[in-house]
Amino acid sequence: MPEIVPPLVDRLDGLLFFPVTAFGPDGGIDVPTFRAHVRARIDHGAVAVFAACGTGEYHALGLDEYESVVAAAVEEAAGAVPVVAGVGHGTALALEFLARAERAGADGVLAMPPYLVTPSQAGLLRHYTALAEATELEIIVYARDNAVFDPDTVVRLAEVDNIVGFKDGIGDLDRMQRIVSAVRTARPGLPFRYFNGLPTAELTGLAYRGIGITLYSSAVFCFAPDLALAFHKALGSGDDDTVNRLLDGFYRPLVELRNQGRGYAVSLVKAGVRMDGLDVGTVRSPLTEAAPEHIAQLAELLRRARTLI
Repeated sequence: MPEIVPPLVDRLDGLLFFPVTAFGPDGGIDVPTFRAHVRARIDHGAVAVFAACGTGEYHALGLDEYESVVAAAVEEAAGAVPVVAGVGHGTALALEFLARAERAGADGVLAMPPYLVTPSQAGLLRHYTALAEATELEIIVYARDNAVFDPDTVVRLAEVDNIVGFKDGIGDLDRMQRIVSAVRTARPGLPFRYFNGLPTAELTGLAYRGIGITLYSSAVFCFAPDLALAFHKALGSGDDDTVNRLLDGFYRPLVELRNQGRGYAVSLVKAGVRMDGLDVGTVRSPLTEAAPEHIAQLAELLRRARTLI
């Protein structure tokens, strides 16, 4: 009999890994290095690989490149952990990326905001429902930037069978609490999952835990898995002394450093991965590299942070 694979939402308890996309000296995708990056973090305990998403420079990938990245992640994961592929742009192009994600063997999709426009609630519902109707893959909707959802809209999305989760990159805890309450009231018992999707999500981990949201994506896991795992363990076990020690000594200074440059949520992470010993190349335009002095500050911050664990 074929192996029965649990639903995606039942496989996401733990650290969620958003790999960077490796580029070679010629600017093309460096698949072997990307695979090494994915393998190393799976070996460190990642419970899922979110390939070609924001940290993976989805915005800068062509369709063929995107498919090769997702396929490489699927091959490297080999069924041990699920692979979720990023999908964005307007509806027409998002559907093309979605088809490529399916062909590459992805287990699910992180549906990122539509490009440029600021849709109405009806427009958001129409866009994400169109994606869901085009696939049997499970979909996690990502709220950020121009995709801001009212609670009633999330309730309607949660009623779609293969829309299984909601990732919040807005950071409005009042709105998020109302969303959780509205879905719980309208669909009691529904296995719908929520994720803290803010950049450097650890900084707001305690606040989100307070409203019952414990899943988050960790950019730090890309380049300092020891620190990310120590924080994740402390947050999950209620060891708030360790949480606060790492917040004060590492994560808050890291966020302040990240805020020194535009696009540092990606370029500083890539610098960290290179610092950790894997040459994943530089970022693609329109992003730019982190300044040398900021990379030096990251190295010193990591050195000090490891004395905290």
